[in-house]
Amino acid sequence: MISRRCFLQAGVAAMAFPSLGCTGEKQEPLGIQLYTLRDEMAESVSGTLSHLAQIGYKEVEFAGYFDHDAKQMRRLLDENGLAAPSSHVSLQVLQSELEQTIEFAADIGHRYLVVPWLAEEQRQSIDQYRQTAETFNRLGEKCRAAGLQFAYHNHAFEFDMIDGQVPYDILLEETDPELVGMEMDVYWVSKAGHSPTRYLTDWPGRFPLCHIKDMLSDGSMVDVGDGEIDFPALFKFRDKGEFRHGFVEHDHPEDALQSARRSFEFLVDKW
Repeated sequence: MISRRCFLQAGVAAMAFPSLGCTGEKQEPLGIQLYTLRDEMAESVSGTLSHLAQIGYKEVEFAGYFDHDAKQMRRLLDENGLAAPSSHVSLQVLQSELEQTIEFAADIGHRYLVVPWLAEEQRQSIDQYRQTAETFNRLGEKCRAAGLQFAYHNHAFEFDMIDGQVPYDILLEETDPELVGMEMDVYWVSKAGHSPTRYLTDWPGRFPLCHIKDMLSDGSMVDVGDGEIDFPALFKFRDKGEFRHGFVEHDHPEDALQSARRSFEFLVDKW
């Protein structure tokens, strides 16, 4: 396990010189968002991580730590040959507990801190989105100084027009690409009636992370491979530096471990 100082120094170097990232960021192995397995994680963190490693996953993205401290979680990751490059952390926590969150991230080995959601009262006007972009820039600057990358994960509400404008476009336009990355949830972009490919084309270099989720024509979420999203077309953008890390996700699977396995088996030769 590397020291916090070495971790932070490596992070700063990777941010300043992305092509020199110590893990070859452009071709990282397939991961999974642990929100998919939140019930299983609540029952047994060690057992769930072991199952995912047996399936073949090499990376996980956290959405809570289930009463484990960073060193405990890092030990479990190491025992299962897993890395955790990113974690979802609420905007409120980042604003009120940034120093502690950064220290935790260093201990566990995160490189990205991702805001997963904006509360409804925070997204009523374009001005609010502009203010949020300013907040993201400030947090991004502080994260970068600590050797981390700040990012934002979308849902569908960011694409609901307000005063003739798409709020997600405001976030892209008014955040500094050096400070704020985007984690594209391809399901929610598609569900909102927009093209993930167009955003990847129009905003190059903005999407280091992605959530890999599939959708039927009626908008319902299904296991990856059972829907109609053209993943091979999206994954071509990896050669251009997008989607350095990809995390399978299903918000409400009938059987989370089976869903994780089926999605992995579909993606293993495509990612």
